[in-house]
Amino acid sequence: MNSDIERVLGEIRKVIKGKDDVILHTIMAILVDGHILLDDIPGVGKTTLAVTLGKTLGLKYNRIQFTPDVLPSDIVGFSMYNKALNEFSYIPGAVNGVNILLGDEINRTSSKTQSALLEAMEERQVTVDGKSYPLETPFVVIATQNNVGAAGTQLLPYAQLDRFLIKLTIGYPDFDSQLEIIKDRQTDNPIDFVKPVLTAANVLRMQHEVRNVTVSDEVLNYINRLVFATREIENIEVGVSPRGAIALCSTAKAKAYISGRSYVVPEDVIDVFTLVCSHRIVLSQKARFSGVDSAVVLMQAINNTPLPNPVK
Repeated sequence: MNSDIERVLGEIRKVIKGKDDVILHTIMAILVDGHILLDDIPGVGKTTLAVTLGKTLGLKYNRIQFTPDVLPSDIVGFSMYNKALNEFSYIPGAVNGVNILLGDEINRTSSKTQSALLEAMEERQVTVDGKSYPLETPFVVIATQNNVGAAGTQLLPYAQLDRFLIKLTIGYPDFDSQLEIIKDRQTDNPIDFVKPVLTAANVLRMQHEVRNVTVSDEVLNYINRLVFATREIENIEVGVSPRGAIALCSTAKAKAYISGRSYVVPEDVIDVFTLVCSHRIVLSQKARFSGVDSAVVLMQAINNTPLPNPVK
């Protein structure tokens, strides 16, 4: 494993117990400057993961609790008349000046406010009164949504879901991990003892190194065939988009980088396929009514697509 990633993982383990796979998947997303959707039940550590990650990577982070009364201007900022200067001045919003924005319960705010976040996620800038303001680099949104207590929520539209690089579920900890969590919080909060092991400059360097990871033509062809396979499966109404294919390639490069390789192998693609694609497909009405799981359907694409010969 990459030495920098080992240090980051070790620090986050002080707080997040027994979830190394989730931590590594989150780091992979940040290494390709991708946004993360954490979809899970309340209380399993979604917010804790985001805050710990920001501290460990030495990144500036901000948190916004999405509620029905949150306005687009809370996200992107607004102009206010400055009497002393006799002009309008820009008042920054939640996305300005941060590297990681934690959006808690994004499905509890209005579709208009969700759309305001969309430009920041896609364009890495916000536009207020015709003037654009660039965001920090890197800039990653970690949005959470609870899949229980759906009253008063707004489902994310498919176009916005497609902007998230990966969708993760943390899940319950195992027995021993949960016992550790309880013990650690008897007198202190472990987050208070988390130290930054990297800086924003380190993260930008690693992102550059990930972009330079080699993907052979054979593996690129395999990625393309996998994506096309999702458009041909009976239970899938809308398959993975070209944006999803690019995201799959980028995430596979991050997986190879974390593993300490400078090139992608087919197993990297398989390992991240469901993470990248589960929220990018729309199941058929029959499949939804039958309770078919998207991950199971995507396995059909993997099983139906022959592996290429691994080439460096």
